[in-house]
Formats: sequence, structure tokens, C-alpha cells
Amino acid sequence: MSEAPSTAPTCYLHPSRETLIKCSRCERPICTSCMNDASIGHQCPECVKEGRRGQRPARTAFGGSRAGQLGYVTISIVVINTLVMVASAVIGGVGAIAGSSQWFGLLGSGTSVTDWGEVLGLALYPDGQLHGIANGEWYRLFTGMFLHYGVLHLLLNMMLVLQLGRYLEAQLGPLRFAALYLLAGFGGNVAAYLFQAPNQPSAGASTATFGLVIAVIVVNRRMMRDSSQLIPLLVINLIFTFTVPGISIAGHLGGLVAGAAASAALVYANQPNRAVKQAIGCAAILLVLVIAAVARTQSLLG
Repeated sequence: MSEAPSTAPTCYLHPSRETLIKCSRCERPICTSCMNDASIGHQCPECVKEGRRGQRPARTAFGGSRAGQLGYVTISIVVINTLVMVASAVIGGVGAIAGSSQWFGLLGSGTSVTDWGEVLGLALYPDGQLHGIANGEWYRLFTGMFLHYGVLHLLLNMMLVLQLGRYLEAQLGPLRFAALYLLAGFGGNVAAYLFQAPNQPSAGASTATFGLVIAVIVVNRRMMRDSSQLIPLLVINLIFTFTVPGISIAGHLGGLVAGAAASAALVYANQPNRAVKQAIGCAAILLVLVIAAVARTQSLLG
């Protein structure tokens, strides 16, 4: 006596497995290995993938990616600054780490690395060559924010980057945080170029870190969070700026102003087209800084 063939449906991914379960979305039969819990019933793997493709990625309150919570940009900034410091020490020797006459000997001396990339308006070097931004070395307005005179100088700035950067990157997202950091650093370097003596060099991430301090205050104000703990930090840094010899006052204040403007452009832009408004705001700040640097160059060469 032969048995009647089974008429039970089989899983569309595993034809050898009989099942009475159906995908609640496409209604194809699925086995227990393939089913995924859904708000109503179960879904097959293909419908789950399709649903995920149709979902909008999670965003921060200001339109940035949630990947900023991982702090990759902040960590990259610290790594880049540290590697540049290592290169400067390797080329310049122990004196690049500490031992200069400034800050009670705690600062390091300049090296060929800092000479190449520090913010410098225009100066005649001992070898008779003319160097500086006004001489066409525009890259100094960017590289200056990644150079430091000694390990103490580096540590002070990187501590602030780690403390403030992780928070800001999580709130703004990686791309917007990177734009904020670079605009603040660039703005501080442009200010140093504008208001320092042409032959007075300066360098350091402090132009950017001043921008981060004010940016946290701007972000918290927009989100109606308390920023009272940031005020003493800002005041202490300003006192430090105006009282310790050898500090670039223009660079710090320039970074503060540029950071405030960039953070405001990022957090006060509303929908619709928020990303476009943020991009336009940051581009406008960059344009103003470039125009100011061009005008300074013309005045030095004229």
C-alpha cells in the first residue's frame, strides 16, 4: 500500500522542508530557519533586506550620520597630529620635544617640519630665500593647525580635542564635525596671518580647539542644554591666551570667532533643504576667510 504524496507547501529557499508558515509581506512559504519576526507575523530574508533598503538612515538632530558616535574623525585628528609631532621630533631631535626658552623650557623648538608648515606671513630666511603665505605658500593656512612646538603643546591641544570632539562629532555627525574643525582651525590661522607681524610664525591646533569650545556652547544652547561647565574652561583659556608670552592671541580669537560662526551655520539651519543651507553657510564663511587672506597678501606685497 503506497502513501499519498504530501501536498504541504515547502520553503521557497529550502525545498526539502515542509512548512505552513508564510511571509506576511510576499506570502511565500518559509521555514523556521528563514523566518524573521515582524510587527505582524514573520518575513522572509529577501523582504527583510528590501525593507532595510527602504529605510532612511538614522540621523542626528542636525542631520548628521549617527556614525559620529564612534568618534572616527576625532581619533583621526589626534593620530594625524601625533604622527606629525613624531616626524618633527625624528627630524629635529630632542629639542623638538622640549627645552626651548619659552614656557619655562617646556615647549619644543622649531624644526624643518614646523618651518615648512607653520603660519608665516612673509620672512627672509638665513639662506636668503623668501618664505611665507604672501610668497605663495598658501598651504600654511591649513598645515599650521597640525603642527606643534613640543609634546606639552601637543598634549594640551589633543586633550581638548578628545574631550570636546567626541561630543561634537556625536551631535553633528562626522562630516559636519570635520567641517567645523577645519573651518575653526583655518579661521584662526587666517586671523594670525592678518594681525600678526609678517615674520612672526605660529602653529598649533589651538585655533581649532578654541572653535570647539565655543561650538559646544552653541550646540548646547540650540538643544537647550546647560553649558555652564564650559564657561570656566573658556575663561581660563582666554586668560592663558592673554597672559602667557608667545601665545598667538589673534589665532586663538580667530578660531573662536570662526568656530562660533561655523557651528551656528550647522545647528541653526532648518528643514527643508537643511544640508544645502549648512553647506552654503560653511562655504560663505570659507569665502570670507579666503578674501581676507587675499587682501592681506596684496597689502604685504604692495
